[in-house]
Amino acid sequence: QVQLVESGGGLVQPGGSLRLSCAASTSIFSISSADWYRQTPGKQRELVAAITSGGSANYGDSVKERFTISRDNAKNAVYLQMNSLKPEDTAVYYCHADLYSRHYDAMDLWGKGTLVTVSS
Repeated sequence: QVQLVESGGGLVQPGGSLRLSCAASTSIFSISSADWYRQTPGKQRELVAAITSGGSANYGDSVKERFTISRDNAKNAVYLQMNSLKPEDTAVYYCHADLYSRHYDAMDLWGKGTLVTVSS
């Protein structure tokens, strides 16, 4: 059925930028609110950024003024623009979203994750 498809991860040097994408695989369900988490082995999963259905955003303290979460409802997608990347940003980034449908019960889903590696 519906999946969240993540893309945009990769290797980048410190100070560089990446943009992560999280898109619903079908238009039957539409993304309502969404958030990005990141996970590093040995560390607790961390909330990076969140966006409401109305477009209001908030961020974890460690990424404020560096990361920006946004959405494109026409594309049924959510993005995470990451600037001024630091080695400590290295992690698997996961998209989580609440989805709604005209004909089915609402649900929440997790993406499979995309790896971001910040290293020189």
